[in-house]
Amino acid sequence: MVPPKQSNTIDFDAAKLQRLGYASRTQPTLKPVSLAQLRQQLGMQLQTSLEVDRILDLFFREVQRLVPLGALSYQLASCDLRLELGERANHSAGYRLSHEGEYLGELIFRRSLRFSDDELGQLESLLASLLFPLRNALLYRAALQSALRDPLTDTGNRIAMNQAMLREVELARRNSQPLSVLMLDIDHFKQINDQHGHITGDEVLKAMAGALKNSLRNIDMIFRYGGEEFLVLLSNTNREAAQMVGERLRLAVLGLQHVVDNRAIELSISLGCATMLAGESVDSLQRRADNALYVSKREGRNRLSMAG
Repeated sequence: MVPPKQSNTIDFDAAKLQRLGYASRTQPTLKPVSLAQLRQQLGMQLQTSLEVDRILDLFFREVQRLVPLGALSYQLASCDLRLELGERANHSAGYRLSHEGEYLGELIFRRSLRFSDDELGQLESLLASLLFPLRNALLYRAALQSALRDPLTDTGNRIAMNQAMLREVELARRNSQPLSVLMLDIDHFKQINDQHGHITGDEVLKAMAGALKNSLRNIDMIFRYGGEEFLVLLSNTNREAAQMVGERLRLAVLGLQHVVDNRAIELSISLGCATMLAGESVDSLQRRADNALYVSKREGRNRLSMAG
């Protein structure tokens, strides 16, 4: 943990924070305590959860018993983890968190008035109570995520896909919002494996997955369906917008330059798109997208077909 600095440099994606459930919360005023009492209480309370957002929310609420705060922001880019509690303000104090040499992210306190030296000293003392519980929560989060990720492409696996499909279909029904699915397949992938070997095939899969992820919005979700097939889940996206996303993905893969033995491998994908119908089931939505994919493959590949 390094000394605090007065800064205001982190910009958060509000749409993604809302989807992750990290909305601002209004907390009741709590009875003030001394620094020693609060440190003792935090040492016990912060170990009651292994959820990062719950730990930081509890920390934010309890710290205000000693030092008035307007907001708390947290970011750990390597885990794609961003959290903002409270209301943004002009003055801030930022900390780089670490525990036994392990980097744990950046944390920023915000409020409308500048922090005094005494208050900054109190905040730094209280942060010491956060480090160990936060590290445990991050380890737990990483373990959960690894069980839902495809290790080769760093996309979601089938388990994560099934969970997301059920959740997003239910949300779309409840909120009367559109939902679209893209199924895509690398064209002639078997030839790549046969001609260049499976190591090259794996490299192509990783490169293609990276290009796809870079072409999607933060709220879009991509999963490895199996082999060289992927599924992209587009929340709150109608048919026309989904078609535009599919074309963007197709062009992104066409633009990849993968060279083996001084020769470029031509890469392309075929895609099928379906937008959820009223009352449609998860299986039906996925099946229609898959059928549209096979239309693209039958009609010459390197194209996008829309389900009827």
